[in-house]
Order: sequence, then structure tokens, then C-alpha cells
Amino acid sequence: MRNYGGLVHAIGALARDRGGNFAVLFGFAASVLALVAGFSVNVAQLYNAKSSLQGVVDAAVTSTARDLTTGAIKEADANKSVQAFLDANGATILQAGNVALDRLLIDKTANTVQVDAHVDVALFFPILGMGDMKRVTASTTSLYSDKQIEVAMMLDITGSMAKRGKVDKIGDLKAAARNAVQTMLDNQDPTNPRVRVAIVPYASGVNAGKLAENVYAETQASSDLPPVEGSPLLVAKTGKNLLPSFSDYISIVGAAMPHTDNCATERKDKNGNADLSADGPDTVRTDKNGKKYYALVNRDDHLSGAGMNKCPDAQVIPLTADSGALLDSIDDFRANGYTAGAIAIQWTYYMLSPQWRNAIKDAGLGNGASNANRKKIAKVAILMTDGQFNTAFAGVGGSYNGQGDLARGNAETLCGNMKNDGIEIFTIGFDLNDKDMSATERDQAKAVLQGCSSNDASATERHYFEVSTGAELDAAFQEIIRNTEKVTLTQ
Repeated sequence: MRNYGGLVHAIGALARDRGGNFAVLFGFAASVLALVAGFSVNVAQLYNAKSSLQGVVDAAVTSTARDLTTGAIKEADANKSVQAFLDANGATILQAGNVALDRLLIDKTANTVQVDAHVDVALFFPILGMGDMKRVTASTTSLYSDKQIEVAMMLDITGSMAKRGKVDKIGDLKAAARNAVQTMLDNQDPTNPRVRVAIVPYASGVNAGKLAENVYAETQASSDLPPVEGSPLLVAKTGKNLLPSFSDYISIVGAAMPHTDNCATERKDKNGNADLSADGPDTVRTDKNGKKYYALVNRDDHLSGAGMNKCPDAQVIPLTADSGALLDSIDDFRANGYTAGAIAIQWTYYMLSPQWRNAIKDAGLGNGASNANRKKIAKVAILMTDGQFNTAFAGVGGSYNGQGDLARGNAETLCGNMKNDGIEIFTIGFDLNDKDMSATERDQAKAVLQGCSSNDASATERHYFEVSTGAELDAAFQEIIRNTEKVTLTQ
């Protein structure tokens, strides 16, 4: 029994000793676990801070690069712009207002903006070796452009856009177009704008406004061409068989063949077909007999000026940074008329063509388009319609059948010419699934717009849009404006 008692006593003593060891080990393990937990929390905190800071810096640089590109800010104000963005958009984890801008570098050769920034983060669990604070840094570089931007918007104000019940497509267009103009032209230096905008409202024709002096108003049974050198009219007025100066020519022709309105259709070539070039009206042409004349745009005598053939009230506005002039024209939008889309595309082409610069200056409508220079100028066309192009005049013939096919063919040729001239084309089909159109009409409308649009540079930079509502139309214009900014960086 004595031996067993000793054994029991020894076992009890060992148990008591191990209980103490367990307490020490548990305490040590708990401390290690606390350190590990605190370290993990700190790592997660720093990771989130790094991610948040990087996001804020990325957005600040992107915003500043965009403002430099569009001219909303000058290079000298970039530092202030970035710091203001950092102050306003620092997340809670970054202790908003404490994000510091370390460096802003604008490389004018590479056209880049680089920003380095940091924030000092107060750790949730100060740990030996980490201290109470930890500095988190982030750096981002973004492209910007000092290009000027010229945008011409072709806007459909045809009869199908008229308000019907609760559906007000013309109202939707006016709202979206106003918003687009204001977005593009806000925050610019009016004496040195980076962005200029033109609008081309259209229906059965285009109201050329003050540019109508460059339009030859046909009369019934008259020639498709303006008077040629040696014609009785010119000889009677000048006493010469030679072609007079352009200013004298348009004065003589305008007085002899006055306009019933300011509308224009297609310019016609010597064969009576549509002349799909962007040449200015002061370009000298020759007829089939080698006689010279100036390339005025036609106002076809089949455009009656009444009913669905009435000239739109809203006038073409050449490139301008005057938002007031553009908005006033938009206010004049009234839905009526057929859809002469190719004529409108041609006038959109004119608005972006430097060959029309003299005519625009002479009419007192600004400086016209800049010379083509992809390194310095981004030229953009936005073509919007709610239906199938169905109206043409040049080359149609007496029956006027097949106008739609001709209009769509002309449109596709014009779009190809514009692309060859370096113009980026975005297209918007508004309510093209309208049940009032046949499946064929819908397909043809979509095919023209898809064919006219420029190729997408990436999956996120669309050039062709189909929209159904006013909100979607507005969103499409805004997305195109954002993509226009990208065009200035990539071309």
C-alpha cells in the first residue's frame, strides 16, 4: 500500500507542475495569437488603404487628364485640380482631407500626367516594429492631349419624331442635345476654346441659314447646274464670257434665282447625280462642254417647301464655342418632314471640312473647320436618326421611285469619304424597333448606321448605339462625349 500511495503522490505532484506550465504556455500562445490577429488586422487595413488611395489617385489623374484634354483647366492649374480632387474624394479609411500630393509631373513630349501621393494611416493595433502610423503611397500615369476637338452633330427632326401621346421623341432629342452641348462646352476659356460644336438639324432638306447664299435655287425646267461661264445671265451682268469672281457670281445668281427659303438638298455634278465631295462652294467645276462654274449646293425644285417637304425652321450652326447659338437652334426644333439622311450627312461633312472655311467666314459664322492634322485636331461626327433614310433628289429621275435606296447608298459613300479624311463617326439609332416600320425598313436603317460608324477601338469604346427612350438617348450622347475624349488620346 505504501508503494501505491507514493505513486499517487508523485502523479499528483506532476499534475500540479504541469498545470502551471499549461498556464504559462496558454498565456504565451494567447499573446502570440493577439499579435498575429493585430498584425492581420493591420495588414488588411493597409491593404484597404492602399487600394482606396490608388483608386482615388487613379480617378484624380484621369479627371485632370480629361480636363487638360478638353481645355477645362490649364496646365498651370493641374496641381490645384489634383489636390482638390484628392481632398474631396479621399475615402474614410484614408482620413479624408489628409491625402498628400507628393509630385505632379506633366510630360509635354509624351503627353502624360503622373501623380505620386501618400497618406499616413493610424494603425488599429500598434505593434512593435510597425509603430503607430504607416505611410501608404500610390502613383498613376495617364495620357492627356492638347488637341482641339471639332464635333458636328446631325440631328433628326423629321415627322416621325413628333410627339404622340406620352411619347415625345422630339422633346427627348432637344433635352439630350442641350445636355450634350453643355457638357462639351462648359468650363472653357471662351477666347481660346478647345472644343467647338456644330449642329445639322434635318428633315426633307437642311436649312442652310446664312450659308444659303452658297445654294443654287433651281426653278422648274431649269438646268441642274448653276450658270456656266459665257451663259446669257453672266454675260449680261459682267459683259464678259469669263467666269466672274465668286462673290460676284453668288450675287448675280442669287438675284436672278432667289430662294423661296434657305433650304438645301444635294449638290449635283455635271451628270445630275449627287456630288458627294466636301469641296467648298467656291470650287471651280466644268460642265460636259468644258464650261466653268462654281460648285454651289442645289436646292432641288422638287422640294416644294410645304407639308412634309417644308424646310426645317432650325438652321445649321457651323462650329462654334457659343453654346447660346447652339441652344437657340435646338429650341427651334419642330418635328416635320421626310428623312433625307444623306443630305444631312453631307452637310455634317461640310461643317468639318476646311474647304468650307471661306464660305463660313464670309457669312460671319465663325472661322470654320481647321485643316486636317491628326496630331493637333480631332474631328468627330455624330449621326442620329429615328428611322430609315427615304428621301433623295439628285439623280432620282422623273418618277422619284427608289429614293430610299439612293439616299442610303449616298450616305454610305459619304461616311466612307469622311472616314478617309480622318473623321471619327459615332451613330445613334433612336427607337429603330418602332412597330410602325416594317422589318425590312428597320434592318435597312440599322445597316446604314452600323456601316457608317467607325470601328470600335475596344469593347468599351462603342461607335454604334441603339436606344429606345429619352434617358437612353441622353446616356448615348454622354458616352460618345467620353469616347470622344479617348479618341483624342489614341489617334
